Amino acid sequence: MSDSDEATAIQLIIDGTEVTGHAGQTILEIADSAGIYIPRLCWLENLTPFGACRVCVVRVNGRIHSACTLPATNGMVVENDTEELRGFRKNLIDMLFAEGNHFCMFCERSGACELQALAYRFGITAPTYPALFPHREIDATHPDILIDRNRCVLCARCIRASKESDGKGVFGFAGRGIQKHLIVSAEGGLAETNIDASDAAISACPTGTLLRKRTGFAVPVGERPFDRTPIGTEVESTTGPTPPHASTPTSTPAPAGKE
Repeated sequence: MSDSDEATAIQLIIDGTEVTGHAGQTILEIADSAGIYIPRLCWLENLTPFGACRVCVVRVNGRIHSACTLPATNGMVVENDTEELRGFRKNLIDMLFAEGNHFCMFCERSGACELQALAYRFGITAPTYPALFPHREIDATHPDILIDRNRCVLCARCIRASKESDGKGVFGFAGRGIQKHLIVSAEGGLAETNIDASDAAISACPTGTLLRKRTGFAVPVGERPFDRTPIGTEVESTTGPTPPHASTPTSTPAPAGKE
């Protein structure tokens, strides 16, 4: 955001609430600052918005847009928490489970996985779509880092973090459609890249796709980030609207395969 943008205040309406931001900010950024949570999966602070997951879709003046990529303008009317959009998001999340091989009950990221936490927030207690059970490769060549592509949701957070935060470019995508998959910048696997276990790209992963070895299950059940606090709570505040559709995982039946 430029200095001139920062000086230009704008007003928009999100779900009937008037909020203020600055020219150059996206809808998602302004919503966050106002304590209004717009669900997201591929967006991560300080990374270039990608707009791939579509979980953050909102209606702007009647048309569908991704909130993480669309710059806000003065006078915008944004719909975020509607039955229609909750249905869109729930279906998208449900399909991400069906497209991969997600076995949350023994995943090291259970309780700290953003995909799992979104499922809880949207009340997904059982799969809607038949699982595809794709064959996906695991890369355990690196002494300190594991890639389990079964859990990858193609959010590109690791790709962007590796380039923009680590300055390396270790990850990328290959293939199209259902064949699209995560690749690394060396034919011999992750061990032949210049990645380090301390790289931001590892922490950027929202699921259990990228894992630091010998650190799994270090946090006891009940103390993991989303065990008692729904995803989005870090955004929602007492100054924002009361979130009517958030539910704590402890009060929701565990989704099938999503302990």
